[in-house]
Amino acid sequence: MKILGFITVRVNSSRLPRKTLLSIRGKRVIEHVIERAKQIKGLDGVVVCTSISPEDDVLEQIAEEQGVLCFRGSLEDKLERYNGAIDRFGAELVFLIDADDPFFDPEIYELAIEQMRAGSADIIKSSPGLVPGAFAFGLRAAAIKEACAIKDTTDTEMYEVYFLETGRFVVEDVKVEDPIYFNDQARLTIDYQEDFDFFKRVFDGLEMDTNTVPLKKIMELLTAKPEITSINIHRHADYLAKREKMRQTKKLKSI
Repeated sequence: MKILGFITVRVNSSRLPRKTLLSIRGKRVIEHVIERAKQIKGLDGVVVCTSISPEDDVLEQIAEEQGVLCFRGSLEDKLERYNGAIDRFGAELVFLIDADDPFFDPEIYELAIEQMRAGSADIIKSSPGLVPGAFAFGLRAAAIKEACAIKDTTDTEMYEVYFLETGRFVVEDVKVEDPIYFNDQARLTIDYQEDFDFFKRVFDGLEMDTNTVPLKKIMELLTAKPEITSINIHRHADYLAKREKMRQTKKLKSI
């Protein structure tokens, strides 16, 4: 069974322009994400999934420099981009890694890999209450192909509605037991300037020149120093409101 990690990334971003190319301790955000993805045991490879837009040429170059694969597909249609990468590289299980989440946890991804290999779930999603940015999705290639067959738009930015709201798939939460990963006062994703300031603070606080520090250690720091989480946690309500608005406008007409 071939298992690949797909890093979803584009240069264009509205709330924090070109955020994936911003530098933290001498490395661009996407380089930190790739570095962390390489730590996930059980993957047969890491694929930078980006678009055919010329502004994303730099991401293909970075992927090559970092020794990972790259697939370039639709600008707006994430599902077709994933589907194309599946066909190109022959994946049977896909684990999505959001380039907005530099502190995602390799160990949680490893738990999800074992959970999917041992069970019958089509989809593994983040557990309720799990700190935002720790995990995205695990998907069977067949589920992605079915979602491509039923989608009614080429704008699949909100691709998760096809997996979670159609009733077609067996969905499970990733099984994480350690309570350190459940913190509703922490936000580990980059969408706003405050988020970027938060990540710089943590990288500097832990003197992280390589992005291999376990998330558990990062969460311990945030628990001990809540003033760090206060940098950006107020932005999470804005993020959730925007996602819900997008979900309502992009969902399948038939749902």
